Amino acid sequence: MADAALPVNPKIFNTRNIGVTAHIDAGKTTFSERILYYTGKEHKMGDVHEGNTALDYDPEERARGITITAAATSCEWNCKRLGKMMDINLIDTPGHVDFTAEVERSLRVLDGAIVVFSGVDGVEAQSETVWRQADRYGVPRICFINKMDRVGADFWDCVNQVKTRLGAKGYPIQFPVGTESDFTGVVDLVYMRHYIFDKESMGKKWTDNDIPANLMDEAKKRREELFHLVADVDEELGMMLLEGQDPSGDQMREALRRITLTGKHFPIMCGSAYHYVGVQPVLDAVAFYLPSPNEKKFPEGQIPHKFKKMMVKDEVTGEETEKSIPVTEIRMPLETEPFSGLAFKTLFDKHGDLTFVRVYSGLLRSGDRLDNPRRDKREKCGQLYLMHANEREKVDMAYPGDIVAVAGLKQTYTGDTLCSEDHPIILEAMKFPDTVISMAIEPKSNADKDKLAQALAKLSKEDPTFTHTFDDETGQLIIAGMGELHLEVIKNRMVRDHGVDANVGNPRVSYRETITGSAEAEGKFVQQSGGRGQYAVVRLRIEPFLSEREDKIDFESEIVGGTVPKEFIKPTEQGIRGAAKNGILGSGFPLINMKVTLYDGKYHEVDSSEMAFTMAGSIGFKDCVRKCGPVLLEPIMTLEVVTPEEFMGNIIGDLNSRRAAIHDVVNRGHLKVIHARVPLGEMFRYATDSRSLSQGRATYSMEPHGYEPVPRSQYKKILGDSYTG
Repeated sequence: MADAALPVNPKIFNTRNIGVTAHIDAGKTTFSERILYYTGKEHKMGDVHEGNTALDYDPEERARGITITAAATSCEWNCKRLGKMMDINLIDTPGHVDFTAEVERSLRVLDGAIVVFSGVDGVEAQSETVWRQADRYGVPRICFINKMDRVGADFWDCVNQVKTRLGAKGYPIQFPVGTESDFTGVVDLVYMRHYIFDKESMGKKWTDNDIPANLMDEAKKRREELFHLVADVDEELGMMLLEGQDPSGDQMREALRRITLTGKHFPIMCGSAYHYVGVQPVLDAVAFYLPSPNEKKFPEGQIPHKFKKMMVKDEVTGEETEKSIPVTEIRMPLETEPFSGLAFKTLFDKHGDLTFVRVYSGLLRSGDRLDNPRRDKREKCGQLYLMHANEREKVDMAYPGDIVAVAGLKQTYTGDTLCSEDHPIILEAMKFPDTVISMAIEPKSNADKDKLAQALAKLSKEDPTFTHTFDDETGQLIIAGMGELHLEVIKNRMVRDHGVDANVGNPRVSYRETITGSAEAEGKFVQQSGGRGQYAVVRLRIEPFLSEREDKIDFESEIVGGTVPKEFIKPTEQGIRGAAKNGILGSGFPLINMKVTLYDGKYHEVDSSEMAFTMAGSIGFKDCVRKCGPVLLEPIMTLEVVTPEEFMGNIIGDLNSRRAAIHDVVNRGHLKVIHARVPLGEMFRYATDSRSLSQGRATYSMEPHGYEPVPRSQYKKILGDSYTG
């Protein structure tokens, strides 16, 4: 927490930057809509089923009934127990795995989160993904178990799944009153109260009551369990337990706040957003347990860095060069600090381009000159807006902790830092997964060519998991994304938002290649045809290596004594990286996870050139890789299929035909849940096939697991005529 003596704007203590995350169909958009209604931000309650929600405003979202882009809004909540009006900046994130980048970049800039689980389905595949994303950024969380009014809902089973499947230290601070259609309210174990919600007023009226006698025994038992759980990790409550004291509601609340802020302990609540039960206590819990912007700690590895320029001497050549050396610096969330903020989202709409920025320190005003040190660019800040989904509200200034949309930024992308020109700093950017699926695209007419290029540039700036490249060998333009739905949505947006009509090919899996062994080889490029020739010789060593670079290849030079002059080392590396882009097996996909060492070579004083060493590097790399046992890698997905038991045999038989590795089958009420890992290339059209195998009653979800070697028996099928075996 910031020092009380520092001049902190009091507003920051009452601000909460939170996100709502969940597996698809857990009910998070409905939950977010209830928040807007109960806080008075919206005067009409939106409904996902009717396609009139405020946060799912995109036509694609309303048509499909799912969240595709993270929508930001802000509202105020009167927390009566604290006697404070809380400013809540809320981001509703997608639950579908194809749009996981929206969750990633939102969690990077949020201080807390509400993770919604279905009381029927419990912890699902994408629940685990968003939980790990929140872990990565050290985001404190509240768990909300939704749909407690549904047939088969089981609060305590969900609590157990949070603890076992997520490995999380969850603390139930409520329990449900009634089951399924008789679910009417919750018992609060912190203050020992019974909350009843009036469905006639759509939950607007709710009452705070004494716990009835028939629930008191269970309430006391659960309160005692909560007391012991918290006392195990909180020193103050631990002392009270040893001294035989019973904590008051305020003492229990403060202890829960202390442990929740660590990001390692999680209050668990329950309700039914659709039927208006349990939402307001969660808003109180946001005020009670989640951090204000000045309390959020940067997790390890996420410390902001600035860079200072220093002269560094090369140990081999003795030459001095200027380098940027990272220097740790922590900016306090104070108005008196230099400005720093992180751009985490860009948006193009009919009213103009916007860049969403989280302000970490200092003040941001319209007209400010800003530095983008990651790209070494200068920007001018245009008009500032507070966003409510797609609606804009002009503001003159943004303070530490604020999330605003900025107009007029031309060269700032997702993950870039914006700061004052006199005090450069680079904040840790978010990392996004590699694309796993691609398809060819071409404009239907010459008139669409320029529009297509502009549309692709804007869409890839908006969405860091959408890429487009030109395939030199086939002459095709290739777009790539996170799944079939992702690319389908992109295609629809091209038509609707950018007026581009295009033909697209069938989806194509993004394979990779790697090596299984080490080898050395020589690359030689010699041409003598009268006059000045070309001469370059390089000797390379290649070995398996898990590289952190974007292209997954590490390059190192061990040249001593000038056998390859310094000016030819960089061209050699460029030749190697260029050759790695198209693989060696004929797949056209890049080689990854290797280290290439240039350890020797030869040059000619007259005939050597950068071009010659680029060619020699490419030739030597290809020859060396062939000796290293190259293999093809395919993206593997973690799959969860939920099906009635009578169709389980059909589903498992079909999965076996798709080369799936089935790990376990567990019960979920009257349903069976199959967990498996399966190659993405085998899962096209699975939505249709799984429905036909189960009379439409099976559901499934997938998320990327990683890359694994392709069995040799599949090479011909995947590579076609390019594979010679």
